Amino acid sequence: MNIAKLMIPKVCTVVLRESQTVRQGLETLLRCHYTAIPVLDDEGRYVGSVTEGDFLQQILKAGTTDPKAQERSRISDILRKDFCPALSIEESSAVVVAAAMRQNFVPVVDSRGALCGIVTRQRVIGELARLAGISQEEKPSGE
Repeated sequence: MNIAKLMIPKVCTVVLRESQTVRQGLETLLRCHYTAIPVLDDEGRYVGSVTEGDFLQQILKAGTTDPKAQERSRISDILRKDFCPALSIEESSAVVVAAAMRQNFVPVVDSRGALCGIVTRQRVIGELARLAGISQEEKPSGE
């Protein structure tokens, strides 16, 4: 399994910058309908991910849903660096599969830590199905 072949390139991936405001992050989250988004520093290095839950906790902490109040905090204030750890583009298939079992998406970084893209759980499952000769158009029995 080639990680680069499965990867959705960074240019096709929604990302946030740690310097953006929480309001900007919320607007991005609402627009893209994802449950988690990778976060980059100003040099494009992957620093962690933020989830819907992280934004909800920030709203509760602020005590208001007023968008103006969310402009006072930065993505870096709610970032969980240990959530959704990245893998090197050189990682083995076994490591990619293990990570995809724990995470909805796996950030992929180069040797500098710069985000190259993400590998989604759906892509990993699709590739495993292809390798097993399972047609992805088949519907489970009972449907």
